[in-house]
Amino acid sequence: GDGNYMRADLTVGANFDDGRGNAVISIGYQESDPVYQGARDFSVFGIDSFTGTLGGSGTGVPSRVTGTRPLLAGVPDINPATANGGTRQINATNGSAVATYAFFNFNPYNIFQTPFKRYNIYSQANYKVTDDIEVYARGMFSKNTIDTIIAPSGSFGGSVTMNLNNPYMPSTLRNQFCAFDTDPSATYTPRFSPATCAAAATATGPTDPNYRTVTFNLSRRAVEVGPRISNYQTTVFDYRVGLRGAISPSVSWDLSASYGESEKVQAIKNYTLQSRWRQALLADNTTTCTTNTGGCVPVNPFGDAGSISAGAADFLSDDSTSTIRTSLSQVRGVVSGDLGLTSPGANEPIGFAVGGEYRKYRAQQSSDVLAKTPGELGGAGGAAPDINGGYDVYEGFAELIAPLIEDKPGFKSLTLEGGARYSRYGIDGGPSNTTWTYKVGLSWEPTADIKLRGNYARAVRAPNIGELFSPVNTGLTTLQIDPCAGAAPTTNANLQAVCLAQGAPLGTIGSILNPTAAQANSTGGGNINLAPETAKTWTAGVVFQPQFLPGFSMSVDYFNIKIEGAITTPTSGDVMAACFGSLSPTSATNPACTSIRRNPVTGGLDGDPANTLGLPQSLSNLGRLSTSGVDVIANYNHDLGFAKLNSGFVFNYTVSQKFQATPTAIDRECVGLYSADCGFTGSIQPKYQWSWRNTLSLGNVDVSLLWRHIAAVKYEGTGAFVGTLPAGFGSRSGSQVDFNSIPAYDWFDLSARFNVNENFTLTVTVQNMLDKQPPIIGSSIGSTAFNSGNTYPSTYDALGRRFAASARIRF
Repeated sequence: GDGNYMRADLTVGANFDDGRGNAVISIGYQESDPVYQGARDFSVFGIDSFTGTLGGSGTGVPSRVTGTRPLLAGVPDINPATANGGTRQINATNGSAVATYAFFNFNPYNIFQTPFKRYNIYSQANYKVTDDIEVYARGMFSKNTIDTIIAPSGSFGGSVTMNLNNPYMPSTLRNQFCAFDTDPSATYTPRFSPATCAAAATATGPTDPNYRTVTFNLSRRAVEVGPRISNYQTTVFDYRVGLRGAISPSVSWDLSASYGESEKVQAIKNYTLQSRWRQALLADNTTTCTTNTGGCVPVNPFGDAGSISAGAADFLSDDSTSTIRTSLSQVRGVVSGDLGLTSPGANEPIGFAVGGEYRKYRAQQSSDVLAKTPGELGGAGGAAPDINGGYDVYEGFAELIAPLIEDKPGFKSLTLEGGARYSRYGIDGGPSNTTWTYKVGLSWEPTADIKLRGNYARAVRAPNIGELFSPVNTGLTTLQIDPCAGAAPTTNANLQAVCLAQGAPLGTIGSILNPTAAQANSTGGGNINLAPETAKTWTAGVVFQPQFLPGFSMSVDYFNIKIEGAITTPTSGDVMAACFGSLSPTSATNPACTSIRRNPVTGGLDGDPANTLGLPQSLSNLGRLSTSGVDVIANYNHDLGFAKLNSGFVFNYTVSQKFQATPTAIDRECVGLYSADCGFTGSIQPKYQWSWRNTLSLGNVDVSLLWRHIAAVKYEGTGAFVGTLPAGFGSRSGSQVDFNSIPAYDWFDLSARFNVNENFTLTVTVQNMLDKQPPIIGSSIGSTAFNSGNTYPSTYDALGRRFAASARIRF
C-alpha cells in the first residue's frame, strides 16, 4: 500500500579483437517512495518510554516561554510552576502563560523508509597488448537524490527580546512578564512596577521614555512555514587504470592507479532563522519592524496555528546550502605468485605477494553563513562548520601461504599463512603516525571430513577526516533524565551547588525540566592529534564435511576482537555519571561537573546552542571496544526424489560486547541490552540470532522460506514504563506493555522463482509474510539514531508485510 520501490538494470558486454579484449557496461536506476511513521498505528503518536504518556517535542503550538519570572538578589520563587526559568505554554484564547502544556507530536512527519532516486553506471575493459601484458580499466558513476521531510522548524528555545507595546503582546502575558499579578506563594521581586508596565504598553517606540522590553526564551513551531525539507544530491565517480602481466609462468605483477571524487550538496528550505525571530518580535505595529530591513514583517508568536501571517512566515524562513567534497588518489603495485620452493612434506609451492601502496585523502565541507552559525537555523541540530583537511598514507606489505604437509597420514593438509603491513600516516598540520599490522594463521585437515583453523591478527583503523578536522560544534545527544530537573536540587545542597556551578540560575532551581524529546545539547569536535586505533583479533574454528552425510557442511568459528586506543566519545551516561555518580561538597569544583554547561535562562541542558554547550563529548584515543562470540554456518543439499532440498542456516551467538569510552568511564556490557548508552555499535546486539532458509526445487520452480529470529533483549537500566498503552495505537490501544524488555521476535519471508526458460526468470517475494509488527518501547529509551517511531526500526521490521516481483532477461 505504500513504500513503493523500483529498480532496473541493464548490463551489456562483449569480447573483441578475436578475444584479446573484453568490455562490459552496466547502467541502473533505483527509486524508493517514503513510508511515514504516521502511516503505522504503532507510531502515529510519540510515547515517552518512561512515563507511558503521549509525548514529543516541547517546541510546538502554541508557544512556550521561559524566563517569565525574573528575580532580583537571587531570591527564589517557592512555587516551581512560577519560578524564573519555569517553562510555560501560552493559552491561545486569553494570552496567559500557564504552567501546564502539551507536547508537539512530530512522529507523523518522520519516516521509516527514506525516499531516494539513484542513477549508476559501471564499466570495465581489458585488453592483452601482448601475451604477457594486459591493460585494464574500470570506472563507475553514481548520482543519488534524497528528499527528507521532517516536522516544521521554529524557535527552539532561542533567546528573544520583545517590546511591551508590541501589538501582538497579550495584556495578560504582559502583566505576567511585568510580574505584578496576584500570587500569594511568590517571593520574587517584580521586574517593573504596575505604573511602569502600564506606561510601557502605550509607548510609541524605542525613543519613548516609557519604552520597555523583556527577554525570554521562545519555543514555537512555525507550522505556517511548512515542514523542513532537505534535498541531498550526492555525485560519485571513480576510475582505475592498470597494467598486469607475467614475469615468469609462476610469478605475475599488477600496477594500477585510481582517482575518485564525491560531492554531496545539501539544500534545505523552510528553516526559520533565529535572528529573524529576534528582528520580527521588535515592532510597534503589525506592518513594520523596529529594524525594518530585509523585508521584515512583524510576527505574532503567541496565537494558535495560523497566527503567523504568510508575509511573516516568508520573512522568518530562508534556504541554506552545505557542500561536502571528498577525493581519494591511489597508486598500487603488487608482485605475486610462488617462490618456486616447496616444503619437504608438501606438493604445492609456497605462495607469496609483496607490494606497496600510496593513498591520499582530501575532504572539504563548505557551508553558507546560515548553516555555520550556531543556533541560526531552527531545529538544524547543530551548525555545519567549514572543514578542510587531508592525510596521505605510504604502505608496504608482504604475505605468504605455505603448505607444510599434504596427503600424509593424519595430514590431508597443514597450511601456514602470514602477512605484515607497514603504514605511515601524514596528517595535514598534525603529527605523523606509523603502524605495523600483521597476521598469522594455521589450518589443519586431518581427513577430508574435517578442517581445524585459527588466525591471529593485529589491525588498525586510522581516524577519518571528520574525526581529525571537524571544528568544535554544538549538536544533540540522547539524554532522558537530568539530575538537576525537578525538586531534587531543592533538598540536596551538593546537587544544587553542582547545578549552579554548571550555569543554572538560582531562580531555576526546582523548576528545571528534563531535555525536550530526550535530546540534550552536546559539544565536541575533531582532534588533529588522534592516532590510529589498534585491534587484536583471533579466531578458531572447525569445518565439517562428513562423507557419511553427502551434501552437508558446517563451520563453527569463535571470534575475539579487542580494540585499544579506540577513537570514541563518552556517552551521555558516562558524562553524567562522572559528575553526578557520587556527589560531595567538592563536586561543584570538579572539572567533570563544571565542564557541563547549562542554559543560562532555563538551567536545562537543551536550548540555543549559541549559549548552551550542554555535555562535553570530545573525541579521544582513550576508548576500548571488545566483542567475542561464535558463528555457525550449516548447509545441506539433498535430492528428495520429487524435489531437491537446499537448506542454509546461519547462527550467531555473541558472548560479550563491551565499550569503555575513557579509563574512568563505565566498562559497559551491551549484549542483549538496549539504552541510549548501548548505541555505540549501532542498533541492538541480541545474545543470539539466526536465519534459516529452506528451498525446494521442483523442476523449473524454486520455492524458498526464510526464517529470521532475534533473541529477547532488555533495557540496560530500570524504571521504563510498565502499564497500559493509551488510545491512539490502533488494535494495541489498551494493551499491557513493559518497555523494560522485548520478547524474542520471528519473521518469515516466502519467495518463488520461476525459470520460464534459459533466458527468462521471474521471482515473486512476500517479506514479513505474517505481518509481524515491531515492539513498542517508546522513542526516548535509546539513541535517537536508532530508537525512532516508538521502536528500533533498524532491528525490527517497521514496514510490515510487503510484496515484490522481479524479472531477469538474458539475451
